[in-house]
Amino acid sequence: MEQLGLADPYVKLLLDAMKHSGCAVNKERHFSCEDCNGNVSGGFDASVSQIVLCQNNICNQAHMNRVVTHELIHAFDHCRAHVDWFTNVRHLACSEVRAANLSGDCSLLNEILRLHFGLKQHHQTCVRDRAIRSILAVRNISKEVAQKAVDEVFESCFNDHEPFGRIPHNKTYARYAHRDFQNRDRYYSNI
Repeated sequence: MEQLGLADPYVKLLLDAMKHSGCAVNKERHFSCEDCNGNVSGGFDASVSQIVLCQNNICNQAHMNRVVTHELIHAFDHCRAHVDWFTNVRHLACSEVRAANLSGDCSLLNEILRLHFGLKQHHQTCVRDRAIRSILAVRNISKEVAQKAVDEVFESCFNDHEPFGRIPHNKTYARYAHRDFQNRDRYYSNI
């Protein structure tokens, strides 16, 4: 169970949110482990609603957890919104911004391990850069077109924290977000 990252608090929250949104995830049906070309770690195939995990490029459990989380954010966006993945680069850009922002891709620890760090607006810069890189990995477009798409959607998509309710900067914040998500309906049912 842990190998796929299903015990990770980010993943647990996303799986609950998917189920709550009417898109329950079945690990046998919705996950595929494959060898991939290049240095891609995973992807979300919207045509079959499946997350592809690149077993030859995922190096440890923490990496696996981040990849599963990143791709589940795309699956969540696919479930809750009418995302036009294949023809609208702004839709793709929005989901990539959200995934980079909410998955832990841009955590301080990950950025230090990449030898990328700064103080002012560093998280936003990382999210922007990783969203552009992700778009370029799946679309045959210029870097300028990808940057323009990210710039156009950045503010609204960066500030869309669903289903976390906040940016979960670490597992503790993800656990708090999961608890809050589980308790969301309790308040309204008591009114």
